[in-house]
Amino acid sequence: MSFPFAIVGFDLDGTLLDTSRDLAAAANAALAAGGRGPLPVEAVLARVGGGTRNMLAGVLEVSGGATAAEVDRLLPVLLAHYEANMTVHTRPYPGVVGALDALIARGVTLAVVTNKLEGFASTLLAATDLRDRFACVIGGDTLPVGKPAPDGIVEMVRRCGGGRAAFVGDSIYDVRAATAAGVPVIACRFGFSPDEVDSLGADAVIDDFAALVPALERLG
Repeated sequence: MSFPFAIVGFDLDGTLLDTSRDLAAAANAALAAGGRGPLPVEAVLARVGGGTRNMLAGVLEVSGGATAAEVDRLLPVLLAHYEANMTVHTRPYPGVVGALDALIARGVTLAVVTNKLEGFASTLLAATDLRDRFACVIGGDTLPVGKPAPDGIVEMVRRCGGGRAAFVGDSIYDVRAATAAGVPVIACRFGFSPDEVDSLGADAVIDDFAALVPALERLG
């Protein structure tokens, strides 16, 4: 029997890659530039998913509140620090390479749809030797809107040549975007979501990448 999906898309942070320590370091560099103390990694991760600006606004809010002007002033600090240090601790989650290669062997076209800036996403995928496995990378600045709007997933399907698609992510942004695009979605318990993953409304939930192919087969 042929595999049920022609395309499988993935979120990046908290799904394919554990970027937690490098994201937290960049956020804390921005907080330091604003005269504030650092936050623990967990507090930063709770604000990841909606894009860099949204993350910065969230960490500023939890550390004492923020104005739009302060977000504007500190965003370049965060981006500069992250650009210079994004590969220090970031690694693929266990089982990622095997799962991606298993899908490719089944004839599946792979893609990334993330709210991270497209250039940063491509740099990380290249640094972790994953980039060549993906037909396209759609970032938060690739289209006018990012997740939870469905546009990135719709564009993913178009760029990958059409066909039945599924999406894999770790946050409510991923679930809402895929659902709005009419695409089944699998949520990862090991990601960054501050919410209980089983309550996000995904079509399936996995604990690790060894469970991905079987979960997709069941969804199909």
